[in-house]
Amino acid sequence: MTMYQPGDIVLIGFPLGGSGQRKVRPALVILDSGDADIVVARLTTQIHQSSFDIALSDWKGAGPKVPTVVRLHKLATLEKSLVQLLIGSLQQLDRQSISATMRQTYGNW
Repeated sequence: MTMYQPGDIVLIGFPLGGSGQRKVRPALVILDSGDADIVVARLTTQIHQSSFDIALSDWKGAGPKVPTVVRLHKLATLEKSLVQLLIGSLQQLDRQSISATMRQTYGNW
């Protein structure tokens, strides 16, 4: 079974409501605990005004082809079998920004 690292960027099929259909979108791997699922955060090209949305400063180095925002409050647990492609990984500066926001957001748990 493929193992993903936190910070990997994948193309994965996200479910569309209850329709049974999926839309292939980029996502940031947050957690791979070694089973059949991974926890991911959505990536988007849309600029949002939320403290949970982190624009990648080195999106080219990470793999996306266009400027990209990570939506850290839009998490999903999806089957690894839905991953179509590993497209890259966060660069160090972006990894630090994501990590700081994750600690701030979920640190009170």
